Amino acid sequence: MTLRPIRKVLVANRGEIAVRVFTTCRELSIGTVAVYSDADAQSPHRFAADEAVEIGPAQAKASYLRGDRIVEAALATHADAIHPGYGFLSENADFAAAVEKAGLVFIGPTSANIAAMGDKVRARALMRAAGMPVIPGSPGPIASERELEAIAREIGFPLLIKAAGGGGGKGIRRVDDASELRSAWQRASSEAGAAFGDRRVYVERLLPSARHIEAQILGDGKGGVQFFGERECSLQRHHQKIVEESPSPSIDEQLRNQIREAARRGVRALAYRGAGTFEFLFDEARRSFYFLEMNTRLQVEHAVTELVCQVDLVAEQIRIAAGGDLAGVEDPPRRGHAIEFRVCAEDPYRGFVPSIGTVQGLRLPHAPFTRIDAALRDGLGITPYYDSMLAKVIAWGSDRAQAIARLESLLRRTRISGLHTTLPLGVEICRWDEFRAGRFHTGTLEGWLAGRSKLPERPPALSALIGGILARGALQGAGAPALPAATTAGSAWGLAARLDVLGQER
Repeated sequence: MTLRPIRKVLVANRGEIAVRVFTTCRELSIGTVAVYSDADAQSPHRFAADEAVEIGPAQAKASYLRGDRIVEAALATHADAIHPGYGFLSENADFAAAVEKAGLVFIGPTSANIAAMGDKVRARALMRAAGMPVIPGSPGPIASERELEAIAREIGFPLLIKAAGGGGGKGIRRVDDASELRSAWQRASSEAGAAFGDRRVYVERLLPSARHIEAQILGDGKGGVQFFGERECSLQRHHQKIVEESPSPSIDEQLRNQIREAARRGVRALAYRGAGTFEFLFDEARRSFYFLEMNTRLQVEHAVTELVCQVDLVAEQIRIAAGGDLAGVEDPPRRGHAIEFRVCAEDPYRGFVPSIGTVQGLRLPHAPFTRIDAALRDGLGITPYYDSMLAKVIAWGSDRAQAIARLESLLRRTRISGLHTTLPLGVEICRWDEFRAGRFHTGTLEGWLAGRSKLPERPPALSALIGGILARGALQGAGAPALPAATTAGSAWGLAARLDVLGQER
């Protein structure tokens, strides 16, 4: 493949991932272009680029999902390439094809790669043919209730009904017995149609105590492959990852080599180009792993791999998209342990209800061996239009215990006021015995959250402080200073948890 210089990159995304890509481009002396919606007119990602183009109203379907406007913006600013980030159009085969048709470089897989892995039923068949272990399930989309019942009898309960044309935890329903089959099928199909424009669903066996393990790879489209180790992503809520780490505390070197070889077979079967992630369910009791799906993009949790492998995956994406190959390139050595916590605009003490407001009192601390990926500033309005993730807090250590200690310290010193966030939950998880011991699976976190009878205890001094604030408000009535939006929107417990994080530093 002939090398094609890339001198200017447009990032078809927003927020922290756009800033992340711009950072690498600056280091490579590559020009940058941001796109933004009306709602993001003051977003830091707009000002982090050399140029910025407005592409539409706040709603994603009228802006960040308008591939035609994004391509037009790239051509108008004379960009050479488009990086899709993650989410939005990052796994849209039609968008990748449109980018290529316009004479631009798509910094990601080929449109054929995306199409093959985007259809989960087709992906299962392709990986099975490549010799990869696949979870038992339906051979294709479910066509009738009779077929659904027959497959359920064959593979047994519990099982999952899943969207064939999407991911991200949408269009998934758990079924524990035959009486739930019909309604679960209808709900999953309806949600899949709304989320992905594709009502097809399929069935696979549910492994309730499995761990979620993923393998980070790079392919050059010509048979060259690099394996960057595995990540543990089992701490989830409603199929959404909350904590990710590398390496997995449950994978030994023998299993790691098996995962590595399975991933290599998958890459070569697809002639895959760019960064990608094979996701597996790992049955710890049987020491067996099964292909779940492949994400044909950079992952939210790529930072933990970068810290452990000391590599810039975005730079590697750009190099491969420009025509570089991996011939003769060894897998990178891995050193130490890295853990990431996703900070979201949600109230973890009221069922994770989304929170909107204005960022106040922002503090994103710096410390050796740590990193915070974010696109925040004081006064920034957090709207309901996009994903709730605000930042990723990541820590590296020479071993897992040190990484956890550094992550807890960093989370305690991170401040995002003005709305509810999951920061206090992150501190709790770092202190949680099951997490510290590495004893968990995909259902453990939800069970722990559901089993707590009350929220964390407040220190006596903090209780007095809150009591004084509330009493002063009651005495002064309408003339009292207003409490922060995050307080008035939620409970005093939520305030206590936040102040516990904000008031105790290391």
